[in-house]
Amino acid sequence: MAQQPQLRIAGTPEESARDCSAFILEKLAETLSLASRATLAISGGSTPKLLFAEMAKAAFDWSKVHIFWVDERCVAPTDSQSNYKLANQTLLQAAKIPLLNIHRVYGELPPEEGAKRYNAEIKTFFHLGEGRLPVFDVLHRGMGPDCHTASLFPGESLIADRSRIAAHVWVEKMKMDRVTLLPGVLLAAKNTVLQVAGTDKADALRQVLKEPEDYFRYPCQIASRDDKAVWFLDRPAAAML
Repeated sequence: MAQQPQLRIAGTPEESARDCSAFILEKLAETLSLASRATLAISGGSTPKLLFAEMAKAAFDWSKVHIFWVDERCVAPTDSQSNYKLANQTLLQAAKIPLLNIHRVYGELPPEEGAKRYNAEIKTFFHLGEGRLPVFDVLHRGMGPDCHTASLFPGESLIADRSRIAAHVWVEKMKMDRVTLLPGVLLAAKNTVLQVAGTDKADALRQVLKEPEDYFRYPCQIASRDDKAVWFLDRPAAAML
């Protein structure tokens, strides 16, 4: 039976972000001690903003770290809803991450084209043969109050797709096109880091960690309940555990 995930609970979102940053940088450094490069897939939303700021101000050599995105909204990179824009403003520029190390989703393209280009970028970078999936060194995710993760929302048919890398998804709840990594990639990551803060996430977190496994009902259960997963929580988010 798989071991349980680690839960690291801090008093405030700021403290949790510091802890999460330290953990991610530690795992990237471990990777770079054994390999010539490291890969980090990041998420968007409001919670990572504090994390990215912590990571950017750390004394860390980013020259061999390649950044990818777990998901992206199909908007221009200058749009306020763009996950790339958030990361660019709070991490990429501040940490002076080389442009060649940034592998963004082209959300400004038609959604299917954007997904196709992202698939191709990942396949090229990881030198993947047909049917192979990338293995990210660290994959950072969040969770919505509805238990969604990446852009995999409850009931989404793509939750059953473990063979492809990324796909376009229409999120009816948000009335928005997105591009998201698919479950097979989430499951393959060497280290999964989940960052959750706020009272509004408490019941969803309880369901994801305590209810029987049902990915279609609780998408965030994907790759989050074994010993490769570490959850960084503030006290309000963890209140119902």
